[in-house]
Amino acid sequence: MILGVGTDLANIDRIAGVLDRHGDRFRNRVFTLAEQAKAEARPRMVAATYAKRWAAKEACSKALGTGLRMGIAWKDMAVTNLSTGQPVMHLTGWAAARLAAMTPAGHEAVVHVSLTDDHPWAHAIVVIEARPLAPPA
Repeated sequence: MILGVGTDLANIDRIAGVLDRHGDRFRNRVFTLAEQAKAEARPRMVAATYAKRWAAKEACSKALGTGLRMGIAWKDMAVTNLSTGQPVMHLTGWAAARLAAMTPAGHEAVVHVSLTDDHPWAHAIVVIEARPLAPPA
């Protein structure tokens, strides 16, 4: 069953401007070290990489049903990539607590995330699914 859906569209040029104006202060407030390493390793796509992750965090907060309020910190939601390139959303802190609270008994929550960009836009969608747990053997 679907527990939540969120989507967000971020302007890559706007994120580039924020990076230029606020630099590490912005990076360190919003992005985990792993997210920063991923973005900084892509010199021609730094702003686009950050913009996609920004959009993913916004979309995730919407899928959790809260938006960026009620105690969710930016770094409570983090995007990494599998070796295949598939993005994966990791929740910690209040975001993880909110996910646990909205997951029905006898189910596990699975957070799906998809990212894309086409300059000047970056887009993310997050779907939170509740899957029934396997019955005990």
